[in-house]
Amino acid sequence: MDTKVSELTVSRFTEIIEDVVERKLSDLLRDPDEGLALRPEFEQRLRKSLAYVESGGKTLSLEEITGRLEGELRVVGE
Repeated sequence: MDTKVSELTVSRFTEIIEDVVERKLSDLLRDPDEGLALRPEFEQRLRKSLAYVESGGKTLSLEEITGRLEGELRVVGE
């Protein structure tokens, strides 16, 4: 049976909207890689990188990376 919106109570209508929004957000925010395994080589590189940072290793900001890349592009383009 199809129910018209005009036949719903405000409470029921609100409940339906909340359910739809919650489902859509769950779809959009879910982890697409959930359940997948990392390749052993990648996991080893990742662990090494994390250990480096945890031991005080320097990381680069986005500005530093883009600056370096822009410099490299200028050299190649010249």
